[in-house]
Amino acid sequence: MARHRPRRGSLGFSPRSRAARPLPRVRTWGDGPKAPAIEGFAGFKVGMTHAFIVDYRKRSTTAGQEVAIPVTVVEVPPLRVAGARIYARGPYGSRVLAEVWAGGLPEELGRRIPTHPASSAEALARFGSVAGDEVRLIAHTQPKLVTGIPSKTPTVFEVRISGEKFEERRAFAVQRLGQEVPIQDLTKEGEFVDVLGVTKGFGFQGHTQRWGVKLQPRKNSKHRRMIGTLGPHNPSFVSYRIPQAGQQGYHRRTQLNLRVLRIVKDPRADPITPVGGFPHYGEVRTSCVILHGSLPGPAKRLLRFRPPIRSRVATVEKVDIRYLSTASKQGA
Repeated sequence: MARHRPRRGSLGFSPRSRAARPLPRVRTWGDGPKAPAIEGFAGFKVGMTHAFIVDYRKRSTTAGQEVAIPVTVVEVPPLRVAGARIYARGPYGSRVLAEVWAGGLPEELGRRIPTHPASSAEALARFGSVAGDEVRLIAHTQPKLVTGIPSKTPTVFEVRISGEKFEERRAFAVQRLGQEVPIQDLTKEGEFVDVLGVTKGFGFQGHTQRWGVKLQPRKNSKHRRMIGTLGPHNPSFVSYRIPQAGQQGYHRRTQLNLRVLRIVKDPRADPITPVGGFPHYGEVRTSCVILHGSLPGPAKRLLRFRPPIRSRVATVEKVDIRYLSTASKQGA
């Protein structure tokens, strides 16, 4: 009887290719509510700490008891809506039918894209008469409000608007032009969100580090940190199942169903920053959100949020947080 040897490393995320850009692209949107609402947001990862909460998971062995959990803090300054677009789906993808831009855009936005003048009355009239399939907002971040981010160049991305009627979604987009969008427009305390991000990169790594394969015996010739074989002679190609060296980290990943424990509007009135500041980030000065669990990427990485697309758990009104650690994270 042959010995059982489980394979080393999961193929669930293969190919482990390097992400094209640090800002993840949302490929799938949920159904969303029937009333018009935004379906996306973005924030800067701050760091992790721990908290004591009353376990809200009904099937947990510690349900109703006080437990210690890891939490992640994400700074979420309000987004600003720069424009809106109407898309039509076709056999070759979606195409833009009409777009409008707001006036009075900040000067920092010119570092990212060419400055657009405010749309004329004719453009607004055409936007209000075109019928399409999707309405999206062109939003950008405001890193100038965040002290932990060295770059003050905004990041521009699109956010879909949910809703049952197309006319209501279009009117919602026109109403939000040039306005700021807070995190409360997407979610509230006790609800779930999906978080998309790019993981921390480690560059080119070998077989053992990348896949966790066993080291060769001590008396092996030439190499120890290498696989034993690339496969049989036939078929005469190397299968993708063979663990090989290559890119590790800096992959686009999606974390599903993360609970929003708390939304802090003013961190100075409700202190969140630990003694000495968060490592590699500093002090949280604008609104932030506290999520249950860990998130991909290092500190300062821009993460994107969306409503959950696989949520099967009923939400609670508010999580009972007994204690949130603000002790020093400097190792002292």
